[in-house]
Amino acid sequence: MQDYKSGISARLQNIAGRIAQAAIVAGRDPSEVRLLAVSKTWPAESVREAAAAGQRAFGESYVQEAIDKLDTLAGLGLEWHFIGPLQSNKTRPVANAFSWVHSVDRLRIAQRLSEQRDVHLPPLQVCIQVNVSGEASKSGVTPDALPELARAVAALPRLQLRGLMTIPEATSDVAVQRARFATLRQLKDGLVASGLSLDTLSMGMSDDLDAAIAEGATIVRVGTAIFGSRA
Repeated sequence: MQDYKSGISARLQNIAGRIAQAAIVAGRDPSEVRLLAVSKTWPAESVREAAAAGQRAFGESYVQEAIDKLDTLAGLGLEWHFIGPLQSNKTRPVANAFSWVHSVDRLRIAQRLSEQRDVHLPPLQVCIQVNVSGEASKSGVTPDALPELARAVAALPRLQLRGLMTIPEATSDVAVQRARFATLRQLKDGLVASGLSLDTLSMGMSDDLDAAIAEGATIVRVGTAIFGSRA
């Protein structure tokens, strides 16, 4: 077990170095890019070890698994982000247990999160998920429908719209990776120009975070490169 523990710590250091290098190559300050450790399907013990190595923000995709994990690790003061598809009947626990939701893709989900967020909690930080690659199998609003949804979400109480998120198609073609991420950046810039105050681009994972950082990512979501391959 000790080897596995040190493995998580070493991999976190490797990812931090990779993020910093990608930012420097892009002419950016490495402090502009946050690491979100994607802990979905991994046990609470793995999160505990990552937290002991200094990681504070963790991403989950499955509501019940996440709630159980949050309860187990409640004393660690971690920041939890929900990053998976969200069904209307699962919004209440997410609205109150998480600090961030990256996967808002329709107004009804945002309305329920707003209605169900405890008034004594800080506003729920949210991103709108955009389907930049047009895949039928992917969640996310279309680029054309984004402006209307963004304005509606930004007007809801107890939510703070922070920016956009995407999960483009998996490809090793760096030019394609960068083009998809550039699309999300351009969409965010357009919304900012229209008067919305946005500061977040949640994009890039283990295999494409370098391209995402080159195109302006502020949060990269990394699981495999920290915790290992899932069964």
